[in-house]
Amino acid sequence: MNTTRLVGLGLAAALTCAGALLFSVDTPANADTADLTFSTDQDTVTPGSTVDLTMTLTNTQSTEIRFVYQSIQPTWDTSSQAGLKYALVSCETAGADCKDTGKLGLNYEVPLAPGASRTVTLTYRVAADSACGRSLGFSSYLYYEYGSGLFSTSDTYSTPDIRVDCPPAHS
Repeated sequence: MNTTRLVGLGLAAALTCAGALLFSVDTPANADTADLTFSTDQDTVTPGSTVDLTMTLTNTQSTEIRFVYQSIQPTWDTSSQAGLKYALVSCETAGADCKDTGKLGLNYEVPLAPGASRTVTLTYRVAADSACGRSLGFSSYLYYEYGSGLFSTSDTYSTPDIRVDCPPAHS
């Protein structure tokens, strides 16, 4: 065999292997299921109290998730409300790293098997001197890779709004 034929056979074999790897990973198993869900322990808080915001990441793909990045920040409406004062007081995790809570980016423990979930609970305290009649809400960006890194998904999600109401005046 001459060298040109060997190079051609090698190239064909490499392209066949690459194609087999590329098309061996299925599409999302549950494309209509949200990857990231939010819940709160209460819909309304008063100044001086706390509220828990729980985020659950679920692998809806048919292969392991190998890399995850998530960030969370106040919505524009929350940031632009005069007098609304609040602070993150704790971050409890189940498979996530909450070390940098000043610029909250969560790095989930991976791999995350198909159908498995990871949960993070953020606790916020509304300041005692916070204005009432305001809403607290957050926006989250989620990016993850699956299928041995060949595929990725990203999206933004919104948390439920949490109303800040003043307690009734005592007479």
